[in-house]
This record gives sequence, C-alpha cells and structure tokens, in this order.
Amino acid sequence: MEMETLDLSALKYLAAGIAIGPGAIGAGIGVGLIGKGAVEAVARNPEARGAIFTNMILTVALSEAVAIYALVVAIILLFVV
Repeated sequence: MEMETLDLSALKYLAAGIAIGPGAIGAGIGVGLIGKGAVEAVARNPEARGAIFTNMILTVALSEAVAIYALVVAIILLFVV
C-alpha cells in the first residue's frame, strides 16, 4: 500500500512540472520576441518610443500572465489534487 501512495505522489510532481514547463518556456519566448520587436521598432522610428514602449509593457504583462496561470495550475496540482 505504501508503494502506491509513493507512485501517486511522484505522478503529482510530474504533472506539476509538465504544467509549468511549457507555460514558462512559452512566456519566456514571447517576452523575448516582444522585446526584440520593440527594440527594432524604436531603432527604425525613435520618435515613437513612448507609444512603442507602452504597447510593449502591456503585451509583456499579458505574456507573463500565461506563465502565472501555468504556475497556479501547477500549485493546484501539487496541493489540491
């Protein structure tokens, strides 16, 4: 009986890792691409710097929200399930 409990606990940790992994990787790639695009846009048109960075901050926040949702799912898998 002890071995079955250990296996279920291990699967719970595995599920949490699988939940947070792609969410964090996707958010990291998204933030990198957003930053790259913003720097290129400012290099082309320096006068539009304020509007570009405002939009960049908004899209970075939305991209990071995906990682936070993945973290919440992982925490729920660890502590509730």
